[in-house]
Amino acid sequence: MISAEEQKIVLKCLVVKQPIGKFYVGVISHEDLVKISYADIRRLEVGDEKREVEVYSGIQRELSINRVKEISKYVNLVDATFPSSVILQISEKDVEFDNETNIMRLPFRENVAKVLDGQHRIAGLENFDGKREDFDVNVTIFIEMELEDQAIVFATINKTQTKVNKSLVADLFAFAKFRSPQKTCHNIVRALNQKEGSQFKDKIKILGTADDKEKETITQATFSEKLVEYISKDPMDDRNLYKKGRIPEKFKGTDLERRPLRNLFLDEKDADIAKIIWEYFDAIQEKWPKAWWNVEKEIILNKSTGFLAFMRFFRDAYVRKGQIGSIVSKEYYLSLFNKTSLQEKDFNRENFLPGSGGQSKLYNQLVEETEINA
Repeated sequence: MISAEEQKIVLKCLVVKQPIGKFYVGVISHEDLVKISYADIRRLEVGDEKREVEVYSGIQRELSINRVKEISKYVNLVDATFPSSVILQISEKDVEFDNETNIMRLPFRENVAKVLDGQHRIAGLENFDGKREDFDVNVTIFIEMELEDQAIVFATINKTQTKVNKSLVADLFAFAKFRSPQKTCHNIVRALNQKEGSQFKDKIKILGTADDKEKETITQATFSEKLVEYISKDPMDDRNLYKKGRIPEKFKGTDLERRPLRNLFLDEKDADIAKIIWEYFDAIQEKWPKAWWNVEKEIILNKSTGFLAFMRFFRDAYVRKGQIGSIVSKEYYLSLFNKTSLQEKDFNRENFLPGSGGQSKLYNQLVEETEINA
């Protein structure tokens, strides 16, 4: 809250004592936080021209433009939240603190608070529309902290952070109450992994299971992320619309060709989507059964390299059939695969290196030999 008379930001704080010393935890509006904060980007400066000594100053990293765009969009979702604290360092001369009331007052001006952690969140909050409601942020404030301690705090936070497993993220969508591309794809992947007779029976690495690990060759996240691409160009936006009680728009023309499962999803025909994928991969496993079912280090067909190449080819084949929205039988796909020179023994790491290069090589061979785009 800003006191108009003194142009001060006023916030109630809790005092926290830890081995590093005393610091304060409070709540500040996003507008005030954006106004007073700054990131001291790490840089190398020439200190002594004769010796060309590089002097290290600052502790933050350069902003990632893509990350800022991602967060800028996220903060305007209906369920956006930043539950973890933004960490700031403020000079003693800029702080007024009343020990009896635990009220802190800060100047309402730029370059008051150095950001030790949270610069991307703050940059994203600059694009919060603010029309619907407030966006308060919990902050941890250190006063007059030594540069060495600032660096230690920053390094400790970023060194100990663990990236969230993508399959865990996919798995958590199962708990969502509202419809979304992510939840639909999660459910389809789960179903294909559990259904008897499925080409993916026990082949998908589902978080939280420990059975038949030697059979699992494709991660839940890999499968879900690729399937989502054929349903939505902006899954979080679609999810946000559903949470607002609205239905995302259907596609037509080239947009539908890029995402051919889109309208089935909007019509809530998830079972049809699962059946479409089933028929496609049923043709693959029937054409190359050993390469699909045998789990060996050198075989790539049933791993991400082969899976992603064939998932990429799926769109070409499905759209070429001219029956978008319909369930296409495996016989159609088999007629295409029978045009290729690919044999069981060809799906190896020597021919198709693991990674994007091997995926592209396999995909291009499928396109060329089936003449799918002719």
